[in-house]
Amino acid sequence: MLSGGCHCGAIRYEAEGEPAHSALCHCKDCRTSAGAPMVGWALYPQDAVTISGKPVEYRSSEHAIRHFCGTCGSGLFYTNATIFPGKIDIQTGTLDDISALPPQAHIQMAEAADWMANAHLLPKFDRFPVE
Repeated sequence: MLSGGCHCGAIRYEAEGEPAHSALCHCKDCRTSAGAPMVGWALYPQDAVTISGKPVEYRSSEHAIRHFCGTCGSGLFYTNATIFPGKIDIQTGTLDDISALPPQAHIQMAEAADWMANAHLLPKFDRFPVE
């Protein structure tokens, strides 16, 4: 059983079983809704996910609905009955254990920032570097 929630704790969830996929999405819609260069997702059957609290819904396109916390703004879920009927995508960055679902793929690379190809080459610091 996986668990997670929003930043302020107003919304919590549990997911049972294995996801159909766990991927990092680079599409513009995900980037702009999250304010991040990519978003991690894990796709589950809706009946395998229990949500406590009431996410706010935002229709980001004709068929897509993004679900987020109305208090702290954390993005949590994505549903799209056209391409994922009966399924819910969970933003993996909201998991209590971020290591529980490592991504299996990068998706929507046609929309990725050009610099993503070499992002792994950037300097790495354990904490914010002090000058």
